[in-house]
Amino acid sequence: MSRPGVRRTTWDALRARRRQLGRLAAWSGVESLPALLGGVLVARAVDQGFLAGRFGTGLAWLGVLAAAVLVGAVGTGHVYRSLGAVVEPFRDELTTRVVHTALHEVTRAGGRADSAAVTRLTHQVEVVRDTFGGLLMVVRGFLFTAGSALLGLLSLAPLLAGAVAAPLVVGLVVFAAGLPAMVAHQRAQVRAGEELGRSAATALGGHRDVVACGAQDRVVEEIGRRVTAQAHAERTLARMAALRSLSLGLGGWLPVVVLLLAAPWLVRNGLSTGTVLGALVYVTTGLQPALHAVVQGVGGGGLRYAVTLDRILRACPPREDDAGPPVDARSVPRPGARAARGGAAPAVRLSGVTFRYGPHARPVLADLTLALAAGEHLAVVGPSGVGKSTLAALIAGLAQPERGTVHLAGAPVAVLAPAALARLRVLVPQEAYVRTGSLADNLRYLRPDADEAALESAVDALGARPLVARLGGLAAEIDPAALSAGERQLVAAVRAYLAPAPLVILDEATCHLDPVLEATVEDAFARRPGTLVVVAHRISSATRADRVLVFEGDRQVLGTHQELPARSPTYRELVGLWEHVAVPSGMPLGGP
Repeated sequence: MSRPGVRRTTWDALRARRRQLGRLAAWSGVESLPALLGGVLVARAVDQGFLAGRFGTGLAWLGVLAAAVLVGAVGTGHVYRSLGAVVEPFRDELTTRVVHTALHEVTRAGGRADSAAVTRLTHQVEVVRDTFGGLLMVVRGFLFTAGSALLGLLSLAPLLAGAVAAPLVVGLVVFAAGLPAMVAHQRAQVRAGEELGRSAATALGGHRDVVACGAQDRVVEEIGRRVTAQAHAERTLARMAALRSLSLGLGGWLPVVVLLLAAPWLVRNGLSTGTVLGALVYVTTGLQPALHAVVQGVGGGGLRYAVTLDRILRACPPREDDAGPPVDARSVPRPGARAARGGAAPAVRLSGVTFRYGPHARPVLADLTLALAAGEHLAVVGPSGVGKSTLAALIAGLAQPERGTVHLAGAPVAVLAPAALARLRVLVPQEAYVRTGSLADNLRYLRPDADEAALESAVDALGARPLVARLGGLAAEIDPAALSAGERQLVAAVRAYLAPAPLVILDEATCHLDPVLEATVEDAFARRPGTLVVVAHRISSATRADRVLVFEGDRQVLGTHQELPARSPTYRELVGLWEHVAVPSGMPLGGP
């Protein structure tokens, strides 16, 4: 019926719910009770009751049939309840798969949100849910109803059972043989519709350019071809209905014709009138409706199910939680471990990195190559808007270079899953995030297993003790809106200090702190095991670094604080301005 991925996914979904399917099958058996007994009870009502002159006996047999119908109705109610236990978890799995893929696309290196794709896929999930439930109902109904009718016929008259089963099998074979072509035409129809919509949207969006260039005829011709292609696909798909009608005629109506034409001969050769009438009941109320339901259901909803699920599986392939090169969490040092300088692989390596914010924009970074050893402290300085924060985003894996590669601890950032990336680096931006809750919960956000002693040690190391005391202790509930920008930055700094990641990137993360507290924070991070990158807003941060990267126009200059004044006019100017600025005394801790 469909592609291997669709078959496999459907089979896995059914196999995972064997118990629910067993319950569905049990109630389906109850529901099919009238189909099993209907012909036999009608035959007895006619032969032993009405034709024999015993009107009450005939009514009694029909009463038994009515009771069977009531029992079947109870079974039908439970069938729909059991169906939900199979269909809804499958829908939830597909929804989780779609959302997981969308989030992965947003959070991967260079990824971006695609709400249109998410909307389209979630709509497709609902289509799959509805058609999956419909398919399950019609296939289940056919198996139990047709099976019950054939069993009843076999018990009533084995000869008639064979005469009815043969055309039924032929009709099913004809339908099954045409099913692959139906799927292909359904897929072509969906694709043609999407291409027509895409072409029309492009033409409407650029209609002014079309008119300005005098390309109206060309665009109309192109869209006309798309309309013709979709119409052809629709007509071809409609012709497939003839194949369904043929299978219904062979499997559903041919047995009725055979029984009606053969009825006089059957009665002359020993079959009772009631038996022939019962056989007709089995065919017209059991086999024929069941065959009609399965052919129309599989030929309609089944095709939509196969095509739509295939598109979801293509757009959302299965993915392990931590795809990409494996990173052993045990190899990631925690605060308190010894820093490793000069390891086998640099902590950060950028090779020929070029980045721009648009295909025709001037590059923010052009062919930048940089390597930081494990445990090194780098400061990044330069005027506003030259690309310092862009560099921080590239190192953190939040942006993807146009050319070149970024590696953290030897692993390419572009293929690291978010969980693996989070184990390698922590980025603290200028706008610090603090959530409502206790101060301790905020500090443990990146290291939930941190004990009280670790919290207290981090608070003291970063000079946050006055803030903790003012808020009422680590257990105090805090309101982010009530904190100053500097206080929020201090909370975020302590949180990052506790994080297990060996690389910390401070992107102007201390700009709202006073110079003394800023120095305390940066010194604490410099002593912390691991590598430190500081995007600095004050040149004093550069004096504390092992090396300094200066953004100077279209180039970057790397060196020590002592080397750079002779090599970089920009750095020389920044140092000169800083030396002439007196640091205000008595500035409150935590900044404004």
